[in-house]
Amino acid sequence: MLVSAKEMLDKAKAGHYAVGQFNINNLEWTKAILLTAEETKSPVILGVSEGAGKYMCGFKTVAAMVKAMDESLGITVPVALHLDHGTYEGTKACIEAGFTSVMFDGSSYEIDENVAKTTELVKLAHDNGISIEAEVGAIGGEEDGVIGKGECADPDECKRIADLGIDMLAAGIGNIHGVYPDNWEGLSFDTLDAIQQKTGTMPLVLHGGTGIPDDMIKKAIDLGVSKINVNTECQLVFAEETRKYIEAGKDKQGKGFDPRKLLAPGVEAIKAKVKEKIELFGSNGKA
Repeated sequence: MLVSAKEMLDKAKAGHYAVGQFNINNLEWTKAILLTAEETKSPVILGVSEGAGKYMCGFKTVAAMVKAMDESLGITVPVALHLDHGTYEGTKACIEAGFTSVMFDGSSYEIDENVAKTTELVKLAHDNGISIEAEVGAIGGEEDGVIGKGECADPDECKRIADLGIDMLAAGIGNIHGVYPDNWEGLSFDTLDAIQQKTGTMPLVLHGGTGIPDDMIKKAIDLGVSKINVNTECQLVFAEETRKYIEAGKDKQGKGFDPRKLLAPGVEAIKAKVKEKIELFGSNGKA
């Protein structure tokens, strides 16, 4: 059931749990995540970066695939199709393409320009019944060629953006895209607490969910995080199980080279990882 992310995240904020955003990269990723969300009776957000959208032949193709798959699989839980770290142009394109939720990442702009662009896109999204996420303070690491330093967000700037009528706020609190380095200092809970106090009931978003210790995840949820993004972890387990399959020579047994067989172990690994995260975030049974 494709919906805006607003209601599911408002419920998560009130219920002190988080909804997982799991990025999709192809049909197999999408099917695995949808089936696991249905199995666990959890709301779910399918994230699409601009690079992944281009890889999958454009935003309209992605929207059509997700809509058709949602219907053909008989998915009953709430599902949001969400643009991840969208540019100004990409955000507008996804609204037009039929996404049910978007993120405009204006964190690279000075705050006044971030406010101006976010204000315009909030109106456009809400006029189309679409939820919108904004960002303050860049997330560390690299995603789709965009490199962030990982600085912590200014709580006052967070309040300025939150007051524009957005539905969820991503704020940098020391989190990083990709694999966390050994010398990572951890999340800044003081920053998160200050942002929570400034933004009240606004659902907060934690990007870079891969590799954050479970106790930090739970504390972040206690401090107002209602959406947690996971991508790298699914990629890692998919690659690991596919590698095992090939190194064991299973692709050379019978018709083991058939993509449906070749990709199956990786798909099952994604399902297991998504289920693990849904249970950690506490969204199981909340559909």
